[in-house]
Amino acid sequence: MSGLVQGASVSASVFTLVAIAVERFRCIIYPFRQKLTRKQASVTIVLIWTLGITIMCPSAVTLTVSRDECHVMVDSHNNTYPLYTCWEAWPDPDMRRVYTTVLFSHIYLVPVTLIIITYAHIALKVFRSAATIRDVNAEDDRHTVSRKKIRAVNMLIFMALLFTVSWLPLWTLILLTDYSKLTASQLKMVTVYVFPFAHWLAFFNSSVNPIIYGYFNKNFRRGFQAAFRFQLCFPEMQNRHRPLKRRAGNWTHNRVFVEVQPHNSAGKKNRKERQERKSILGGKNLNELVLEDLD
Repeated sequence: MSGLVQGASVSASVFTLVAIAVERFRCIIYPFRQKLTRKQASVTIVLIWTLGITIMCPSAVTLTVSRDECHVMVDSHNNTYPLYTCWEAWPDPDMRRVYTTVLFSHIYLVPVTLIIITYAHIALKVFRSAATIRDVNAEDDRHTVSRKKIRAVNMLIFMALLFTVSWLPLWTLILLTDYSKLTASQLKMVTVYVFPFAHWLAFFNSSVNPIIYGYFNKNFRRGFQAAFRFQLCFPEMQNRHRPLKRRAGNWTHNRVFVEVQPHNSAGKKNRKERQERKSILGGKNLNELVLEDLD
């Protein structure tokens, strides 16, 4: 059970990172599409955990408890006890290699590829939209837009790099032990000294993700405070978790990147278009709405 819970939790954590990346990609690249509903988000969470448990079932089935005849446990009174270990007893080494390859592709290779591709597209969109904002709203505070742009892109790059680097040592060791012919002494050295650090680094990535999102993302902090009711500790955030009144009528876009064209001060048509756009955006300037889902 310990092995199953550990593997399923790690898999669900990785799949959650992919789901976040895909959802942000959908919201930012296609801002006029409606956001996920609460029901859709719940179904996504259930699907993530179902996949996480399912992909670890072969490992759970093969896990076997056996007594180690070469080692014993000794307490403070020098009493000895038998040592039992839990390990994967595969009937065929080739089956273990195939399963390792499946885990590597589904829990590391494919997630890393999707995260890098989606965040790269988002970063390009952020830069282009921020440049458009500076052209259209030259009279507004450019430093605020630039700071939000840099902060959002830094978070995306940092999340992708952290995930890639954190999991790379562990998967390298797993593939090395399965596909290379290590001697008994080499295998013992890797198992005793290198594997614990690689495991810690991989699990550290999962545990540090909420801290990273809390540092970079204001919306995450607001949701976290609303979920745990920390208003007494953060009085300035008391009402921030409430829906923002920025939409008029059935306006359902994600308020991320509204495409506009440069305008001049002359002409009734341009003035009318600016008034309509300002009405749609709730009386706010355009640079107050961009990067909102990333900030």
